[in-house]
Amino acid sequence: MKLADRLNRLGTETAFAVAATAADWVSKGNEVFPFHLGDLNLATPENISNAMQQAVAQGKTGYCPNAGIAPLRMALAQSLGQQRNVIFAPENIAVQPGGKPVIGKFLRSVMNPGDEVLYPNPGFPIYESQIEFNDGVAVPYRYLDTENGFQIDLDYLTSKINTNTRALILNDQQNPLAAEMTDDERQALADLAIKHNLWVLSDEAYFDIRYAGESKSIVSLPGMLERTVILYTFSKKFAMTGWRLGAAIGPVELVDRISKLNTNEESCTAQFVQWAGVEAITGDQSGANELVRVLKTRRDATIAGINNVPGMRVHTPNSAFYVFPEVSQTMARTGHDDVAKFASDALHNSGMSFCTRNHFGRPLSDERGNYIRLAYSGINNPQIEKGLSRLADWVNSK
Repeated sequence: MKLADRLNRLGTETAFAVAATAADWVSKGNEVFPFHLGDLNLATPENISNAMQQAVAQGKTGYCPNAGIAPLRMALAQSLGQQRNVIFAPENIAVQPGGKPVIGKFLRSVMNPGDEVLYPNPGFPIYESQIEFNDGVAVPYRYLDTENGFQIDLDYLTSKINTNTRALILNDQQNPLAAEMTDDERQALADLAIKHNLWVLSDEAYFDIRYAGESKSIVSLPGMLERTVILYTFSKKFAMTGWRLGAAIGPVELVDRISKLNTNEESCTAQFVQWAGVEAITGDQSGANELVRVLKTRRDATIAGINNVPGMRVHTPNSAFYVFPEVSQTMARTGHDDVAKFASDALHNSGMSFCTRNHFGRPLSDERGNYIRLAYSGINNPQIEKGLSRLADWVNSK
C-alpha cells in the first residue's frame, strides 16, 4: 500500500531521539545525566492544578468555542498587551493545544506552495519541518558567535529576501542558543519585514524565563502589530509542558483563519485545561516566580561546570534554559572530529546526554565550529554538578 509522499518532507523534534538513546543506556544499568530534552522536572504550581481539578468537578469537560473560552482569551489579551505595550482584544487570541500547533497553522494561513519562509538555523527543528511539509521553501538564516553572544547575521538574512519571500520566523530568547536580540537587531528586522511586506511569526515561548534584563517583543515596534503573530505557550513559564496549552496572538483576519483550522483539526483545546490557564495568568504568581529562581541556580551550576571542562567555551544567557557551548578544542583533546561521535562517546564514558548543533536544523555549508546544547530544565543541581564533573574527568583523562 502506498503512503502519502508529503510525509517524506516531515521532520521531527530530534531531541526525542537522543532521549531514546539515553533511556537505552539507563536500561543497561548506567547512570545518565539528562541535558538533552527541554522539559521541566518541576511541578506545575499547585493553584493551577487545583483550578483544573475544580473545572473537571464542575463539569467543564465538553466542547467549547474553537478559539478558546472567553475568560482565557480576555486574560491573555490583557496580560500580553500590558507586557508588550500594545492593545490586544479577545478577538486577537486563538487558544491552541500547546504552542507548537501555532507554527503549522500560521504557515498554512499565510504561505502558498513555493513561497519562501526565513527561519533561524540553528533553531527549533519544527520550523524547518513544517515549512517543507506544507509545500513551502525553507530558507535558513544564521547567527554569528561574537564576544557579546550569538547575534543574527543581518547581512546574510537580508541577502536571502526576494520576491518569493512570504514570512519571517523569529525566536527571541532562542532555542537552542538562548540568544536574545538587541534593540538594534529587533528594529532592523522590523524594518525588513515592513519594507518587504512580510508576515512575522514571533516565537516567544521563553519570554518569561528571565534571570536578568527585560524581554521585548517585535510586536511592540511601529508597523509590526498588524503583521505579527505571537506564539505563546504555558509550557515553560508554568511548567505545563504536558498540559498542551498555548495560543496564537495576532491580527484578527489571521487569527480567524487559525481558529478555522482549530475547528478542522481538534475542534477545541480541552476546556478544563483552559480554566487552569485562566488561573495561571490571573492567579498567584509565586509558583511561577519560584520556578524561574530554581532555573537560575541551575543555569549558574551548568555554566560553572562547563567552565571546568577543558576546551569548552560558553556564553552566559539571561533567559531560556539552554546553553550552547563551543566544543572544538574539547573534541580535539578527546580525538574527535565529528560532533555526533563526540556526543555518543560522552554518553558512554561520562553519562552526559546532550544534543548537538545538528539536532537544530540542517547545518549550513560554511559553518565553522562545533557546538552542543545543554538543557538544564529537567535536571537537579547535584546531578548537573556530578554530570559535568564526570565529563571533565573523561576529557582530562585523554
